[in-house]
Amino acid sequence: MVTRRNPIFDTATTLGKIFAFLGVSAICGVLVAGLLVPAAAVSGSSASSSIDFFDTLPAELQVDPPSQSTKVLAADGSVIANLYAENRTRVPLDQISPYMKDAVIAIEDSRFYDHGGVDTTGILRALVATARGNKQGASTITQQYVNNVLNASLEAEGRGEDVKLNGVNKGVGDKLREMKLAIALEKKFSKEEILEGYLNIVFFNRDAYGIEAASKFFFSTTAKDLTLPQAALLAGLVNSPSAFDPISNPESAKVRRDLVLNVMLGQGKITKAQHTAAVATPVAPKITQARQGCAYSPIAPYFCDYVLHLLLNNPAYGADPEEREKKVFRGGLTIKTTLDVKAQKAAQAQVNAAAGTNPDKWGAALVSVEPETGKITNMAQNTQWFPGKGKFDSQINFNVDQYDDKGGDLNGLGGAQPGSTMKPFTFAQWLDEGKSMNTIVDATQRRYPQNFPWRNTCPTPTVGWYDSTNGTDDLQNAEEGYYRPMSVVDGLKNSINTATFASAAQVDLCGIQKIVDAVGLHGGLPVRDKDTNAVVDANPKITMTTLGNLLGSTQTAPLTMATAFATFANDGKYCAPIAVTSVTDHTGAQLPAQSTQCRDALKPEVARGVNYALQKVLNEGSGSLIQPRISTDTAFPIAAKTGTSNNNGSTWVVGHTMGLATAAWFGDALGAQDRAGQNVTVNGKFYTGIDGYMIAGPMFSQFMTEIAPGYGTEPFPEPPSNLLYGTPQFQPQPNNPQQPNNQQPNNPQPPSDTGNNSGDSGNNSGNGNGNGNRGNG
Repeated sequence: MVTRRNPIFDTATTLGKIFAFLGVSAICGVLVAGLLVPAAAVSGSSASSSIDFFDTLPAELQVDPPSQSTKVLAADGSVIANLYAENRTRVPLDQISPYMKDAVIAIEDSRFYDHGGVDTTGILRALVATARGNKQGASTITQQYVNNVLNASLEAEGRGEDVKLNGVNKGVGDKLREMKLAIALEKKFSKEEILEGYLNIVFFNRDAYGIEAASKFFFSTTAKDLTLPQAALLAGLVNSPSAFDPISNPESAKVRRDLVLNVMLGQGKITKAQHTAAVATPVAPKITQARQGCAYSPIAPYFCDYVLHLLLNNPAYGADPEEREKKVFRGGLTIKTTLDVKAQKAAQAQVNAAAGTNPDKWGAALVSVEPETGKITNMAQNTQWFPGKGKFDSQINFNVDQYDDKGGDLNGLGGAQPGSTMKPFTFAQWLDEGKSMNTIVDATQRRYPQNFPWRNTCPTPTVGWYDSTNGTDDLQNAEEGYYRPMSVVDGLKNSINTATFASAAQVDLCGIQKIVDAVGLHGGLPVRDKDTNAVVDANPKITMTTLGNLLGSTQTAPLTMATAFATFANDGKYCAPIAVTSVTDHTGAQLPAQSTQCRDALKPEVARGVNYALQKVLNEGSGSLIQPRISTDTAFPIAAKTGTSNNNGSTWVVGHTMGLATAAWFGDALGAQDRAGQNVTVNGKFYTGIDGYMIAGPMFSQFMTEIAPGYGTEPFPEPPSNLLYGTPQFQPQPNNPQQPNNQQPNNPQPPSDTGNNSGDSGNNSGNGNGNGNRGNG
């Protein structure tokens, strides 16, 4: 049925042309000032008052960059994750398909290059169409761009409820403002700049803002490579993203796409042959689902989360958390990190294999750093971010502290009891005092009573005792065969608790404290106010004058342990761990990042002496039980220490080559972390007690065998002869009380890393009485 034309308003007639002229004149004189006269003007105000109102509107539009996606990159430039509030990647106009530019101009604003921001011809056409009962829009691309910029600013300010939409909540004043800003915008920017801005800001889908994101989402391609039918579909989508969505409404999407193609043909932008071929092309989206956030990282979600928390805690990115979040999620940043993709994949494979299907949800973590730079190369754990049937899920990072040193949240577990991996620091103090590692100490001694004359020059008191005659257990080893005189180095090699205490009894406990502080060791859990629960100390000291801490009773993060051992590899220089090497914004401007920060922590000869002893751990001591074997004798120069907590619920191997330091941890990561690793089945194997060498050991061995050679496995420098070959004389303990009888078998084997060695019968902070220790770890 043909619609009858109104003879009065038919612009093909002379009278119609007169009305059209008068209409356009009116618009140019008054209505261009406002598209519609305010209600007050209709009811009696003069046209000049309407013009006055228009002149009071702002003429300048602050065109801030729209919200853009932030990329987190690995060291090789590959993408770890995308972060955004709106999924948008800005591209220049020359990186957008000509089809797309022609299509959107054809369907949205065919007179784009002819008007000055407001199209009076389009307004008249819309008025005529509306008078005929066919509602039609008259907003130019410039006006649409203005509207999108204003709405984006409201969203960025957290005022999404104030966003203005045509046909929903946009009033006369809003339309007037939009028109004047469009005219001002055309005076300030070129047509190409406006078109580029529009295509980069316009909404296509809840997961696709701007043409690049839309191209990726709907067709798994780039804006530059859009075909004609793809471009026509996206251009048609702008008018109503939900109604013409090719996923939920493919038939409507095709009708709209073909309309765009018809218009393009009519305007001479494509040939008849191109039109025919494009119309015949099925609507076949190839979706690449947008994955926002670290949780969707396919390679390193927990490392990414750690990086994210570093930035959100950094005041250089904003004065408050809201401002920093806006900067990170809307700022289009490029965050270059230290992550080594190859090392990360190897670490992930090891932690995944540690517990297998893991119905009992045992935790495994592995983290590495470069000793000379502090760069974190990998950070993995055996959980997935989102819940899944039969999966161990956690959003907590097993490798890091709960808080940074300023109290900023790191989303970390806070670590676990390190056990005997703390013993090298007592050994380091022995060497620091110039003593030979071959000195014989009395490892038969098991009682250290309350009045034992410890040397302690620190103001903190010495806390704890081991004395079965005074309400506590005597100091215990994992196996009976090691209650005998032995050299200090043999005591460390075989992880003998009584040898560690015999050594500590002859040095200044305050010296051990200074070494522990210098290499960055600290508790992973904060100290809180007992009344308010407020954090008093985010990274508390490990108090080495509390005797239980000599054997590792304070919860410590794997990253902290790896960085401390890296100090031995770096000839006594401690380098703080770093994860972010550079940050640039969307303009390429540099923002604050991390840089290598090192300090002298140990005398070089002390570090070399520790390396010498820790190689023996793997060559012939407690670490020689690790399978597959890894040692200086069997592979390349490498040093390490095993560790096991009081109830076998936290097990470790921490070690290093000259080029890479790694902490491997396996244990209980749930709740209070008090589950015993005794009489349990893990990955199909039954354990009477899980020890450091059993599960953490293979993780460490296989990872380092694969990755360490790429970072350098040069021989460790030799320690000075006075630390190696001093007189191996027996050193009796001061005030040595009578000890319990110990039967000694001949030629005992290296102790299996069983038993308990936290030395803490009080609590996980190491502030108990220091007894209850039966193991070597």
